[in-house]
Amino acid sequence: MSGEHTCVSCGTRFSLPASVAERYPGWVPPRCRDCHRPAEGGGAAQTGGRADRTGGGGAKRARGRRGGAREDNLTVAEVLERYHGGPTDGVFTDGSAHPNPGPGGWGAVYVIDDTVVDEAWGHEPQTTNNRMELTALIAGFDLVPEGTPATIYTDSRLAVDTITKWAPSWQRRGWRRKTGPVENVDLVRALFERAQARPEVRLEWIAAHTGARWNEYADALSTAYRRETR
Repeated sequence: MSGEHTCVSCGTRFSLPASVAERYPGWVPPRCRDCHRPAEGGGAAQTGGRADRTGGGGAKRARGRRGGAREDNLTVAEVLERYHGGPTDGVFTDGSAHPNPGPGGWGAVYVIDDTVVDEAWGHEPQTTNNRMELTALIAGFDLVPEGTPATIYTDSRLAVDTITKWAPSWQRRGWRRKTGPVENVDLVRALFERAQARPEVRLEWIAAHTGARWNEYADALSTAYRRETR
């Protein structure tokens, strides 16, 4: 086992198997294995794209980080009714796989003055948490008109560090790390190119599941494939 991490859903401490840590260096899953398991009745849906409303499955309940119960897999309507905190402008993105690797989804929503301007979501039948986070960020950049200043929020520190800290040196080395190939290089390159071409757009980390309305909304978009309704 490698390192100890705290699950953002139930608050328990968990460790990654050494084989997983070696395959995905630097990756820290936000949730423990139990909280990553799909809800009973959830099924894989067809691959989606922008404004994809396919899906199936039900919600599940998990213990929150402070011991209370919180409901995962909310619809966007339930999110809007329940949450009201956090930033009210910007692009909010999220992605995950259940289990990881496994079926996964991504979502991005562009908000101005607490109002949805545009959004996109989709899923893949076999993917990883990191790929879905990166896909969501790429979609997030594409939602913002060129020349428009904006902040793109993601709850993946790994994605932020990948683009802001490590990608420049990987690019100089021909998209290779000192220790070997770059994981998910296709998505990393696509996202880095957007970030370089769009200096007016800033990438920023936001904590997951702390009541930020639009971060929760992006989470709901990323799990839309698991439900009958978005």
